[in-house]
Amino acid sequence: MKTIFDKATREELISRIGTVNENSTAQWGKMNTYQMLKHCSLFEEMALGKIKYKRVFVGRLFGKMALKKVLKDDAPLTRNTPTLAELRIKGNGDVSTEKTRWIGLLGEYEHFNNPDFIHPFFGKITKEQIGQLAYKHADHHLRQFNS
Repeated sequence: MKTIFDKATREELISRIGTVNENSTAQWGKMNTYQMLKHCSLFEEMALGKIKYKRVFVGRLFGKMALKKVLKDDAPLTRNTPTLAELRIKGNGDVSTEKTRWIGLLGEYEHFNNPDFIHPFFGKITKEQIGQLAYKHADHHLRQFNS
């Protein structure tokens, strides 16, 4: 299974991010290009330990089971997968700036050091699971914008 900790995989994602522009349109969902890029940057900041979000109650009940389903194989995340309220972005901003920010954050996985990461929905997850989930999340949104 692909992981964000693999350099070639990160380079593939960065190349795909490069194809996103102001005119990119979502194949599904409600986000515009800027909102998707900002959402992904916030996700990376969370996984890298730069920001923390409180656990959600439903995640305490079903998080481990859901994570097992998400990471059971190479299948992409399903369309319209729910997101955390804190990662829902409103408004518009500079697409170029957000692309650069996201790419910079992806580069930080080379020196990942957040072994105690607790996902707000899935709970405590291993480094291997973080790598797979971060890849699947980025891939999901790049597919959403046909990149």
